[in-house]
Parts: sequence; structure tokens; C-alpha cells
Amino acid sequence: MHKEGWRFIAIFAVVTLLFQWLGWWPLTLLGVVLTAWCAYFFRDPKRVTPIGENLVVSPADGKVSQISLVIPPPELDLPREQMLRISVFMNVFDVHVNRAPVAGRILRITYIPGLFLNADLDKASEDNERQAFTLSGPHGHTIGVVQIAGLVARRIVKFVSEGDSLQAGQRFGLIRFGSRVDVYLPAGVKPLVGVGQRALAGETILADLSVSGASNSYRAG
Repeated sequence: MHKEGWRFIAIFAVVTLLFQWLGWWPLTLLGVVLTAWCAYFFRDPKRVTPIGENLVVSPADGKVSQISLVIPPPELDLPREQMLRISVFMNVFDVHVNRAPVAGRILRITYIPGLFLNADLDKASEDNERQAFTLSGPHGHTIGVVQIAGLVARRIVKFVSEGDSLQAGQRFGLIRFGSRVDVYLPAGVKPLVGVGQRALAGETILADLSVSGASNSYRAG
């Protein structure tokens, strides 16, 4: 479990004990369920990250919700030209510890206050509260990563600072409670996942920076 969760678990546990002391058994049962869910939410499992300097791994657990060519947001300070954006949506049951998609140095971190719309909506990338990281990736590539708060999320936490060097799969932040992470890659890169596919942070390969071309086709079954 990640240390960010301990105080929330303590709060739920104390309230549950208070309900029990007062004899409010239905609320006590609800408190037990919420305490257990909180502990589950803040889990931080170990991951095995594939090694390869051109590999881009998922920064988040969840569903690949969008793959598109878009102009990156201004907070990333990237050229105003189309890049490949791969979005991973996390629901309240997914692991919410985020991991670096590539090895590189953090050039810029920008926090943007905003709304708390459904993070699965396309306009959430422009309207919602978010935190943007610009990384110097392999072979001169500059990669953008944006943590986006959602309907329930009210706090974006970072574990790193500008100038830090990250390894692929290294923990760099966390979002509470339900949200999305966008990765911005060079436009010619070929995505190796499909919309609707489940991804694991630090393990699922989203793309290979050395492979270009159109995306593969996928079929749900």
C-alpha cells in the first residue's frame, strides 16, 4: 500500500469505530466496507517493466480510452503541431499510482487548476484540473505526460521535481480518486495498443518510438 493512503484509511477506521461505539450497526458495516475499499484503492503493487530504450510503457492502470492525433496542450511547452495522444482512463477500482512511460529527465512540471468533469471526456484534457510533465526521452524525443483529475478526483500528487531523472516504470505521482493520464508522443509513432484494451502501469507497452506507421486494428471478443 502507498503511504499516501494511510491517513485516509485511519479516518475511515476511526469513523467506523465511532459508529460501532454508538451502536449504529448499518453505518458500522458501511464504514468497514469503505475502509476496506480505501485500502484497496491505495494499493501499490510491484511491476515488471520491459527493458528497451525505445519502449513507451503505460503510465497508468486502466482502459485505453482514446488514441488520436492532437495539438498538445500549451502547458507542456511542446511545438504546436500534432502529436500522438494515448489516454488511459482509471476508474475508482484501478491502481492510481502513476509510472514514467520512458526513461528521461523532467524538463518541466506545470499544475493547472480546473474543473472536475468526467475524465473520460475529450474536453477533460483542456478543462479539468491537471498536472503536466515534459520529459526528455530517448534519442532526442520529447514526451508529454498529463495527469487529469476526474469526477471524484480532488487531488493530484507528485513524487518528483523538475530536473529529476526517471527510469521507465518509476513511480512519479498519484491521483485520488478516479482519473486519466495522457501520453503525448511524436506523430509518426505507431501505437501498439487499441482503444478499449486494459493497460498496467509500468508493464503494458503503448508504443515503440523506433516503429512508425498506422496503428494496428483490434477486435473485441
